[in-house]
Amino acid sequence: MVTRISAWNLLCEWTESDALRKHALAVEAGVGYYARMFGENEDEWRAVALLHDFDYERYPTLENHPFRGAEHLREQGYPEWAIRAVLSHADHTNTPRETRLEHTLFACDEMAGFVTAASLVRPSKSVLDLEASSVIKRMKDKAFARAVSRDDLRKGAEELGLPLAEHITNVIAGMREQAEALGLRGSL
Repeated sequence: MVTRISAWNLLCEWTESDALRKHALAVEAGVGYYARMFGENEDEWRAVALLHDFDYERYPTLENHPFRGAEHLREQGYPEWAIRAVLSHADHTNTPRETRLEHTLFACDEMAGFVTAASLVRPSKSVLDLEASSVIKRMKDKAFARAVSRDDLRKGAEELGLPLAEHITNVIAGMREQAEALGLRGSL
């Protein structure tokens, strides 16, 4: 069985970086929001979101991540649907995204990172007063969070069948629920 607590424990066992743990929590917040919206099993979806990069600190290369993590999940008896979702979040694995969870994980991964960056440059340093229009404006600035693919941000919304602004609004809403844990309450 896939549970959030077992996923969190595995993430913490393999990941020491506070930034990478917070990224996992941010992705989890977005994915969890969508699970509720879609009427899916929120605990399972949150668990998969926490696991999507759990092997990255140990295996940060394209040759290894997330393949080594997937191997470990298989050894631990995780179900194939969860392993497939982890693999599908990275285009270089050539695992086509087919399920709603797979599309949601991909859509929330880069967007959560971008929303975090957009929150931290606000005067408040908070996600609580961030709006989609600010995120879209930041997307147009090629120098801002330059490592984040704008194409992937747009593609994620497209895969969910949502307008970009609506997807951003949903990710922000999920992250607002976890603002304290994400370090994004800021001065508000």
